[in-house]
Amino acid sequence: MAKDAWQVVSETELFADKYLGVVTQHLKLPNGAVIPNFHLIKSPSWAATIAVTERQELVLVQQYRHAHAGVSLELPAGVIEADEEPMVAALRELQEETGYSAPSVDPLWTIRPEPARHQQWAHFGVARDVRLTMPRALDPTEDMSVVLRPLKEFDQIIAEMVHALHVAALLLAVRRGAIVIPGSSPSP
Repeated sequence: MAKDAWQVVSETELFADKYLGVVTQHLKLPNGAVIPNFHLIKSPSWAATIAVTERQELVLVQQYRHAHAGVSLELPAGVIEADEEPMVAALRELQEETGYSAPSVDPLWTIRPEPARHQQWAHFGVARDVRLTMPRALDPTEDMSVVLRPLKEFDQIIAEMVHALHVAALLLAVRRGAIVIPGSSPSP
């Protein structure tokens, strides 16, 4: 199994914008093989919060996703600003998108959404006993609804979601006992 890094012989920027960049790289592999045009996608890392109210409800958002061509039920999430810690971003996005706040958020999981061609990281945290404390502060391009769903509807919530990493984070939170579904016990 090859573990050595690929050598970047040259790199050309094809496109650069605030949320997306594409470069093509000429690569030399440790075994001597060459990839003349490897396309790498650069986009900012992001953070999401699994937020649970005192009444054992998940705080979710619902919004249209253009690539999906439909509505998506999701965790509150957004881009991490420059020099911002991931869990600080997770709480900020929770507040901005939902108006809910929490005293803290516990890190749950950090993962690369697609490690073959994307350089971003996704960070997930769990916030408990969240409360509605402020009006939402949506960006002009954000058009979303806040959805509160009882944790006892967990299986149905998962079935309605289309964002694979959000589903995986929720399942991992249950598996690790970070959230407990009423009427069930945490996994060992």
